[in-house]
Amino acid sequence: MKLWQKNVLLIAAVAVIALFPMFLLKDAEFGGTDGQAQEMIEQIAPEYTPWAELPFTPPSGEIESLLFAVQAALGAGVGGFLLGRLTAKGRNYENNQ
Repeated sequence: MKLWQKNVLLIAAVAVIALFPMFLLKDAEFGGTDGQAQEMIEQIAPEYTPWAELPFTPPSGEIESLLFAVQAALGAGVGGFLLGRLTAKGRNYENNQ
């Protein structure tokens, strides 16, 4: 199987995995674990007060989502760059011997 065929299959698999829950569970709420954890803490220990606060609170949920997406993109970029460098070093090492 050629490389481009493998890539097409992988992209199709990722799309199916990402879209499957949206079509299967139409009325479901896709929320984050932060909100669920806060709700559980309020149920278990209503007198609990957080011992640390965020240094910056985004003005809206959209900006918070944007910052999260930028953080994820930077992390993926750095991780991909490092994996690429390690892969290239391995190939150069093998070719030089």
